[in-house]
Amino acid sequence: MQIIEALIGLASGIAVGTGFVAFLTVLGIVPRLMQLSHSESKLRLYEAAVILGVFFGIYLSFGDGPIQISIIGLVIWGLFHGIFIGMLAAALTEVLNVFPLLFKRVGVDGFLFTLLMALVLGKIAGSLFQWLIFVR
Repeated sequence: MQIIEALIGLASGIAVGTGFVAFLTVLGIVPRLMQLSHSESKLRLYEAAVILGVFFGIYLSFGDGPIQISIIGLVIWGLFHGIFIGMLAAALTEVLNVFPLLFKRVGVDGFLFTLLMALVLGKIAGSLFQWLIFVR
C-alpha cells in the first residue's frame, strides 16, 4: 500500500511541477524580467533562483521544524512575496492585455495610468487593513 501511495505522490508532484513550469513559461516571467533589467547574461542565476525557491517552498510545506525569523526577516520575506505576486499579476495581465482592452471597451482608456494606480493603491490599502486590523 505504501508503494502505491508513493507512486501517487510522485505522479502528483510531477503533474504540479509540470503545471508550474508551464505557467511560468506561458507568462514569460523570467525572460521579461531579464529584458526589463538588462540582465540576459544572468540566465543561470535566474534558473537557480527559481529552482531553489521551489525547493524552499517544498521544505516549508512539508518540513516539520519551525523557522525562527526576526521582524526584519519577516519584512524582507513579505517584500519578496509581494514582489513575486505583483510580478505574477503583472505578467498575467500583460499576456492577456486585460486592462487596456477593458478600459478601451468602457471608454476610459485616457485614464489608464490613473485607474491602474488606483487598483495598486487599493490592493496595498486592503492588504494593510487586513493584516493590521484582522490578523493582529
